[in-house]
Amino acid sequence: MQTLAKQIPLVIAIVLAFALLPAPLFGQPWWTNVPTPSVPRSPDGKADLSAPAPRLPDGKPDFSGVWKAPGGNMRDLARGLNEEVPLRPWAKAVNDERATGLHWRDEPNAKCLPPGLPKLILVPEVPWRMVQTPGRIFFIHEVFNLWWQVFMDGREFVPGKDATPTWHGYAVGSWEGDTLVVDSRGFNGKFWLDQLGKPSTEALHLIMRFRRTDFGHMDVQITIDDPETYTKPWTVTVEGFKLLPDTELMEFICLENEKDARNDR
Repeated sequence: MQTLAKQIPLVIAIVLAFALLPAPLFGQPWWTNVPTPSVPRSPDGKADLSAPAPRLPDGKPDFSGVWKAPGGNMRDLARGLNEEVPLRPWAKAVNDERATGLHWRDEPNAKCLPPGLPKLILVPEVPWRMVQTPGRIFFIHEVFNLWWQVFMDGREFVPGKDATPTWHGYAVGSWEGDTLVVDSRGFNGKFWLDQLGKPSTEALHLIMRFRRTDFGHMDVQITIDDPETYTKPWTVTVEGFKLLPDTELMEFICLENEKDARNDR
């Protein structure tokens, strides 16, 4: 009973903290029957998600499209990790307190602030779009109409540069074979890494490796390196991101939805 009692506030927090997020794909746009071009299809017209991943003229995989995350890792980023998250003592105390579910109102997205990375790409059933160009890749999110970009032009971070901290960091991309490596720094340390409350600081160095396994599926390996919060870097792999062909993102204005959510309660 004691364990159940501890879990109930957490369940409530998980529901309420993301009550302000948009419902998945239930909105209706003004257009219909607009199929995504260059999508391999079976004889019945359905997208063949098991077809080979598309490639650009330079031979690199093309990640462009609308994607959604599998469930689980937004709540617990360490889901699937084979060891305990190496939290420093102060960070463990913060995480344990947040994990009770009593402080859901303090989670940034409950205040219409950005969820932060990597949580932003892990919100299940709420899609986001990758737009891939030779010089940069854009991530456009239905969540709060957020966006961020990855520079692919070879620029490098300047050691010790006093850059303005941001919610999404400064990201540069490179290739390891067919894997897109996104290296991000310069975060503001204000967001939770997941709903359980794993903290971050401005020292966060986030590395995400995107690998498109076939036309309709993608895996993302996430490495958290924040020496002020964790005693060593730790890595999880989130499998099963799914492409949503013939789908468009819908507008979501957080303050409008927050007002509706308050009126409904």
